[in-house]
Amino acid sequence: MSGFADYPGDQVRAKVRHPIIDSDAHIIECEFVLNDYVKEIGGAELMERSRQRGRKGPAFSDNATKGLWWGAPSGRNTSDRAMAMLPKYFRSQMDRAGLDFAHMLTTNGIGGLYIPDDELRQVRCRALNTMYADMFRDVGDRIRPVAVIPTYTPEEAIRELDHAVLELGHKAVMIGTEIRTPHPDVAAAAPDLAAHAQKVTSIAMDSPHDYDPFWRRCVELGVAPLCHTSAHGARTRNSPTNYVFNHLGSFASGSEYFCRSLFLGGVTNRFPTLKFGFLECGAGWALTLLNDIVEHWEKRNVRYLQSSLDPDKLDIALMAELFEKFGDARHTAERFLQNPHHGLARPGRPALFDEFGAAGMTEVRDLRRLFCDNFYFGCEADDRMLSVAFNRRLNPVGATLKAMFGSDIGHWDVMDARSILSEAYNLIQAELITEEDFKALTFDNCAEMMLSMNPAYFDGTVIQDAAQAFLRERTPAAA
Repeated sequence: MSGFADYPGDQVRAKVRHPIIDSDAHIIECEFVLNDYVKEIGGAELMERSRQRGRKGPAFSDNATKGLWWGAPSGRNTSDRAMAMLPKYFRSQMDRAGLDFAHMLTTNGIGGLYIPDDELRQVRCRALNTMYADMFRDVGDRIRPVAVIPTYTPEEAIRELDHAVLELGHKAVMIGTEIRTPHPDVAAAAPDLAAHAQKVTSIAMDSPHDYDPFWRRCVELGVAPLCHTSAHGARTRNSPTNYVFNHLGSFASGSEYFCRSLFLGGVTNRFPTLKFGFLECGAGWALTLLNDIVEHWEKRNVRYLQSSLDPDKLDIALMAELFEKFGDARHTAERFLQNPHHGLARPGRPALFDEFGAAGMTEVRDLRRLFCDNFYFGCEADDRMLSVAFNRRLNPVGATLKAMFGSDIGHWDVMDARSILSEAYNLIQAELITEEDFKALTFDNCAEMMLSMNPAYFDGTVIQDAAQAFLRERTPAAA
């Protein structure tokens, strides 16, 4: 892209009258420091298990899914790597980058949330959260680390959430969105092969556990669960030779799975005030999902199923008449009458007949409160498709999707941390979004997500006054 992309973000910041919030920069953890915390929390033996896991590194072999390689800034971008490792240095560069406030997301914890070893998973997550609390203690006015919350059981999730928020003081959290375990059938038949056959279960739908206590606790503590879920290594993203092939669309696919689960599993129906953030995934998939939900609702709501798809209401006499008139030597009325129900149209109802029942959807406009009002979508600066989030004509309920600016500073796809904001501003120059959309992208939507859960979220930060003014604008005056 051209134009402002070649300039530091401070030139963009000077052109706008609102703060810039980065919803998704990244920490590159020092493994040797993390292991210090693992040892302090879990002991020497667990630290050694943690160390061995860290030494495995990315999967390069021909019999495994190829993982990330050369994934951190280097060469002329060496200082960008230091930004992701040293919070005080990151803070010193924020003005030049045009950032007022930044959320720092884990790198190590993205995969660490799904470590199958229960003890190691929980200790590493607690170690990360403790390390983050120490690392960012002196820069809280402008940078906020995001704690990682493992969720293989609701009890585990609540315990670690309480520890992160109540004991360590974290205000933002990223959660595991699914349970990844060896497939039980394979484990029973061939234990040695169980590790090669994974079963993935969403925590929001068809889970073996009831996660409502965890969602309720998020509401009580005033935190919006963020997710950073990748589908890397899934059946259609498991090339042993090509990381790019595996990475393309991976975060969008992982987020789409969780978003579908939250909606159809009824989480947004049961917890209407709970906000969810989907990071580094864009918004194009979300608009596709929203429109796809409408199409399925129109043809698979209970009323339509009963009036137009119920096999018991098939007019067999009419079908026989048509077979008689338009059939052939094989397609005869007699043969049809012997087997009128087949394939996709056999009589009988499944145990769950109303598949939109848990979601609480009774008409299309319900999607505004069940989908559009609850979900926020992290978009990278150079993602031109984020523009569709602001196109009301494409949205079946005439709303906008809540896209949020996420820099992804610290990872390989940021070519210059200090000009990343200008790439987003280029979308205005390209006439893909408006100045108003840019404000929603870089301030309003992230502020709304956090403040709606915790009105004091930005207190004590450099954007406290702007956040409180924003909150007053959106809070109806008392009658």
